[in-house]
Amino acid sequence: MTVGGEEVRLTTREYGLLVFLARHPGHVFSREQLLDTVWQYTFYGSTTTVTVHIRRVRAKLGDTTGAARLIETVRGVGYRFQPPRATPTAEG
Repeated sequence: MTVGGEEVRLTTREYGLLVFLARHPGHVFSREQLLDTVWQYTFYGSTTTVTVHIRRVRAKLGDTTGAARLIETVRGVGYRFQPPRATPTAEG
């Protein structure tokens, strides 16, 4: 995968998480839902693993500032993918 012309390497789990969220833009998923869906097995541990993976994906995408964030945190609920808005162009 490339971002801004630079190659970005995601782990299998990071890639799966990004793809799942991107396929459901605007939909908010709890950490538990993401564990069940992306990890695809009952996870015996903390949902903190989702938070860690989200942080890693954001860092690798250079997506760490609030305004440009593709993966948004919905406080008290979970995460959602918000695709960038198209910039209107003037056609003459």
